[in-house]
Amino acid sequence: MEPTTLVLLSAGGGLIGFLLSVLGAGGSILLLPLLVSGAGLSTREAVPLSLLVVMLLALGNLGPYLRRGQFAVIPAIILGLPALAGSWIGGSWVRAGYLSEPVELGVFAAAALVASWLLTRRSASHAAPTQMQIGSRPGSILPLAIQGVLVGLLTGIAGVGGGFAIVPALVLLAGLPMQLACGTSLLLIVVNALVALVALGHWPQQSLPLMLPLLLGGAVGAALGQRLAPRLSDRRLRQGFAALLLGSALLSGFEALRRQSDLTGANTHGNSTRQAGRPVEGGHDFKATGSAQQPFPTTSRRIPSRS
Repeated sequence: MEPTTLVLLSAGGGLIGFLLSVLGAGGSILLLPLLVSGAGLSTREAVPLSLLVVMLLALGNLGPYLRRGQFAVIPAIILGLPALAGSWIGGSWVRAGYLSEPVELGVFAAAALVASWLLTRRSASHAAPTQMQIGSRPGSILPLAIQGVLVGLLTGIAGVGGGFAIVPALVLLAGLPMQLACGTSLLLIVVNALVALVALGHWPQQSLPLMLPLLLGGAVGAALGQRLAPRLSDRRLRQGFAALLLGSALLSGFEALRRQSDLTGANTHGNSTRQAGRPVEGGHDFKATGSAQQPFPTTSRRIPSRS
């Protein structure tokens, strides 16, 4: 591994761990562009590796929330079960080859843009500080379940945990306070990533060494985030993270366009090659034989003349 790649992955892992610890979400959405554009991996290798790292980092940050009892069961079930179904469907689509690499990156870029918008909404940071009962607002159940399906699809397709969408959904739709939403989000991220990884059906064996700097950096970032979290402004954190998401969306969008252009060029070249070697009508390829052959067989038998 090159020193530049090592430093880049360690710094990226540190940032992801820090964001997961202070926001309970969001850092994992920076991982796919880091692996694709920074480490030069294909999406086939980057997506399962991203799921593994996301699952382990979220699991490492989950402990303090569980010890404090900051986990909401009913909202987790309403959002989590549809998310599991979406994760399985998204991973199965990728495994079956229904989605090309540029499409996966394009989906990710669109999700990053949406996440940037969600994180900067004023209502997300001014939600009610006390938990409301889901059952008292039946109209919130269906939107929360739909959000879960979309988060699961994104997890399976792009290899992200989806916490950037889970936390605003739990705050705005379920009425949870931020700390409770963060703890619930981390647990859902762990389960969704595991289901999506199983649905993908392949193991990123060649790129597993890249996990080490990501996890080490993530551990350092998580420890720093847990220590600084009480002193940090939630609003400033969200604004800074939204700017990072915007950069990730642009980077992934350009990468999707570049890879789509490469695929188009390769297909055009392949079609031209096949066209050059295609037989002419009648089953004879004059250029291939190097001589002008007659399209029909001739005979040397002479027809006797009649007198």
